[in-house]
Amino acid sequence: MPSRPPPRAKASRQPKSYHHGNLRPALLAAAERELAEHGIEGFSLRGVAKRAGVSHAAPAHHFADATGLLTALAALGFERFVAAQKARQTKAATDGLSQLVAAGLGYIDFARAHPALFRLMFSSDRPDHGDRTLCASAEAAMAKLVDDVRGADPQADAAGTLADRAATAWALAHGLADLLVAGRLKMVLKRPAAEQQSSLAAILRQGLAPR
Repeated sequence: MPSRPPPRAKASRQPKSYHHGNLRPALLAAAERELAEHGIEGFSLRGVAKRAGVSHAAPAHHFADATGLLTALAALGFERFVAAQKARQTKAATDGLSQLVAAGLGYIDFARAHPALFRLMFSSDRPDHGDRTLCASAEAAMAKLVDDVRGADPQADAAGTLADRAATAWALAHGLADLLVAGRLKMVLKRPAAEQQSSLAAILRQGLAPR
């Protein structure tokens, strides 16, 4: 009788293999999930690698340490932050004030959809805020704010109030976003979703209208 063929070896579970070009975005996506679940304090490269299905050493191909990864994630966050504002603006009236209010609503949209990332960008010392890429992304967001304020109040430049107006707009939008994420703005949060949007738009419009 012919001998039986040798039993097949059980396939070992190997980490996912990523080409050089797509490991970085995979790590960033995994980092955002790790941040959302464990917060900044519980964030670890080991946890990111596990989520991405790669070896513990794999992140070092793109990021020297957790700070480097969080810095890159914050920079990406600012790009998405601006995109959220632009998405709101495409649906708003084209006058300057309506566009500024829409940008504020986009600011809030981003914070509520990505609270952990929002805090990483604005409240954490973990990223390297001197990093050139992160600085460029943050400065682009600020430049957009200034342009939107200028569009809502064309006289602000001549009056020398543009910087103050931009600071006011930032403080108002950020304050609303932070209070909503923290669940503190009860007078708005207790309303149905559609009424929340109307209320937030009214608050922004009242606070941002040129005097």
